[in-house]
Amino acid sequence: MATIIDHSTGKIYGPAGAAQVAHNWWALVIRGVLAVLLGVVAFFMPGVTLYALVFAFGTYALLDGGFNLVAGIRTRRETERWWALALSGVLGIGAGVTAFLIPETAALALLYLVSAWAIMTGVLEIAAAVRLRKEIEGEFFLGLSGLASLLLGLFMFFQPGAGALAWVWLFAVYAGAMLVALGLRLRKLDRRLAVT
Repeated sequence: MATIIDHSTGKIYGPAGAAQVAHNWWALVIRGVLAVLLGVVAFFMPGVTLYALVFAFGTYALLDGGFNLVAGIRTRRETERWWALALSGVLGIGAGVTAFLIPETAALALLYLVSAWAIMTGVLEIAAAVRLRKEIEGEFFLGLSGLASLLLGLFMFFQPGAGALAWVWLFAVYAGAMLVALGLRLRKLDRRLAVT
């Protein structure tokens, strides 16, 4: 059975889904190019890049928390669990305020979150590369990207100071290049599937 991974969702599809993912090969290429550009910007302006990520997170947390708080308060008469949504809103607002007032603490928390994400993504990409080995040539690009993500996630977890900039530089440039390579391989698969 032919399988393929949708890198943006981590889902693995059978033959019908494989054609759809291969048809959207360009999305991986665009994501890869954007990741490489982020790495280049981070190389020349590392402090600005890290703070920009923290402030982007803070803005998102404030907005998300505010919406959840309002939604929780509005539904307090319709549901018994309104308080959970309101509490989620308060915690989101707290995280957003922390990101703006104490960006170093928020950066460290965000780093551990990214570390966990990189480890999980790496494991999933390696598993997908093993499954794709019979479907496309060069599936090792996905495996290398997964290995880089896994190792980088572990490095960030055990060395958070150095890991912050290493993540931005290495993951953005290296994994971005791997995504571009995988997208181009999927383009060949898309053409092959279109012919059959």
